[in-house]
Amino acid sequence: MSPIIRTKGTGPVLDAAHLDERLERMRHALRSCPAEVPAGLSIPAHERLDEVAERLALGVDHTVVALFGGTGSGKSSLFNALTQLQFADVGARRPTTSRAAACSWGDDARALLDFLGVSEDRRIRRESLLDASEQDDLAGLVLLDVPDYDSVTTEHALQVDRLVPLADVLVWVVDPQKYADAALHEGYLRGLGARQEDMLVLVNQVDTLPSGGADRLLADVRALLDADGLQDVRVLPVSAVRGDNLRAVRDILCERVARESNAARTASARMDDIARTLRGTAATRTVSTNPDVAAAATTSLVRVSGAQAVEDSVRDGLSRALPRALTRPEPPSRSSVAAVRSTWLRRTTDGLPEVWLRSVEQAVAVPEALAAQTAEAVGSVPLPSNRAPVIELAWWGGLLAVLASLAWAALALTGGGGLVGPIVLLVLGLVLAVWAASARRARAKREAQHYADQIRARLSSIVTRGLTEPADEVLARHAMLRTALTQH
Repeated sequence: MSPIIRTKGTGPVLDAAHLDERLERMRHALRSCPAEVPAGLSIPAHERLDEVAERLALGVDHTVVALFGGTGSGKSSLFNALTQLQFADVGARRPTTSRAAACSWGDDARALLDFLGVSEDRRIRRESLLDASEQDDLAGLVLLDVPDYDSVTTEHALQVDRLVPLADVLVWVVDPQKYADAALHEGYLRGLGARQEDMLVLVNQVDTLPSGGADRLLADVRALLDADGLQDVRVLPVSAVRGDNLRAVRDILCERVARESNAARTASARMDDIARTLRGTAATRTVSTNPDVAAAATTSLVRVSGAQAVEDSVRDGLSRALPRALTRPEPPSRSSVAAVRSTWLRRTTDGLPEVWLRSVEQAVAVPEALAAQTAEAVGSVPLPSNRAPVIELAWWGGLLAVLASLAWAALALTGGGGLVGPIVLLVLGLVLAVWAASARRARAKREAQHYADQIRARLSSIVTRGLTEPADEVLARHAMLRTALTQH
């Protein structure tokens, strides 16, 4: 079973499966956004992710502690003192550390040391029958003696640069003469603010200082680290010769080894760092298409297509006894449709980096296509007939009944006949005429609404196919990248 570690606060439980999943998520996101993530960022990111993948493939059961220091700092002597072995080359035999040396506790960590580039002849396994029980607390530790960071040999500097991000714990060994070296502070320490929890500064050779000199030296080192933004990095005075604080250093190493999955923390931190370098390629918030924006675009297309005027003419014309000719829709102008498209783009892509805005703009339909589709959609909706036979029959029948009742009443008055028949016919005619007028207005309103619904449905489909769906595909890739860069 893979070891696990809880992140600070209430974050998720990290294990090898979680880290592998996050790694693949970042890789997939980068592969899916070749046009939006510039090659100058994506290529180095892929290379660094490959290194993380290689490290994870080695497992997360070892804790790699690396001793970094300049020429003469005495880190090789410290290496020998901590391992209680005379294995690393000290200054008396070799003025600088030319090749990394490693001591492993527990198994031989062969695959890991191959990956770290430690030669076979520069490895030793800390295993002794005499003090085996005393070494149990360090099982899983891999201690590295790294070449000098200030070496004039380019190969040495390259080894240092490669091992800094790969080590789980960075132990910087400084001496009383070169503790303020700009190559150390400007070249390394100031860029490691995110890894303060994984760093330790050892001020070596305090046995060479006069009385009171150690306190002044430690104060100077502390002030320099604070200026570098490393207020949380612990500083210890040590002496490889006298053994000052070596027990404290060993206790720190034991505490770090006892933590579950230091390698997992390092891999996660490296992916955090990769994500930080890429974070500017994605928006700071979620960006997605909005149904309200799509509805507004549909309304605007209805307006510029002339469909609203047609709807008004249907409502007004069909409500008249003598209907007027209905207005016919005209093809919308390219400029009016382009304005609708621009407004939709501006509201939809608000907050996106420029490169993603261009991707959305390139994905959606061009104004010419939208204008042609709008004209075709509006023109394909049939207009209602001017008359409805039943309503017209009722209207004209009622009108004739009213006229007939009036004539009948006139004859009845001159001839002395009764008025009951004319009155009944008049009422019947009025009822028919009123019903027909009301039915005509209701039909006009209904036909106008039916026409508007058809227009809106067809133009909404055009907005969906031409704008929303293509943009959704681009924004889905953006969301994938943003998630990969923000989720831990």
